[in-house]
Amino acid sequence: MVAETRISEETYQRLALAEPTRKWELRDGRLEERPGMTWERGTLIPLLGHLLVSQLDPGRHRALAEVRVRCANGSILIPDLVVAPTTYGDPFRGRPGVLAVIAGPLPLVVEIWSASTGKYDVAAKVPEYQRRGDREIWLVHPCERTLTAWRRQPDGTYEEREYRSGTVTPAALPNVEIDLEALFNG
Repeated sequence: MVAETRISEETYQRLALAEPTRKWELRDGRLEERPGMTWERGTLIPLLGHLLVSQLDPGRHRALAEVRVRCANGSILIPDLVVAPTTYGDPFRGRPGVLAVIAGPLPLVVEIWSASTGKYDVAAKVPEYQRRGDREIWLVHPCERTLTAWRRQPDGTYEEREYRSGTVTPAALPNVEIDLEALFNG
């Protein structure tokens, strides 16, 4: 019988800071490394980040790639991209050596589909982001050229919608529009 070793968040944070080139997630107390990126995923993250940054008010929001988020079950996940209020950075500014882990709900969380993580992202990560109360969660599928959005409703449930063309405006970011043609052909 193999015993599963669980680690604390404190141990996780020390390891993540000691090995900055590795993308460690803490999933239910277990350390798991995110796999490397495919070409499509690796190009969509900075392109979508650029499209968001060019429309966000930097005094109010920041687009961040691969920042860590704390989940209700104690897991710490690394979405591909998030939009966070600038105030969420206050506890981390001027504190080198402190791992930034966002606990509060986010206006937008994005995962880019890949063959190695796609099923896990939908089955495990999307529900965790929903439990966190994130306003909107996107799964961008570069091969199918779709964007699936889960939007938090006033009653706390999420409405799911798939986009194949046109523009998508995140509910919590009404001045932001993402043109899917520009995203998938960029």
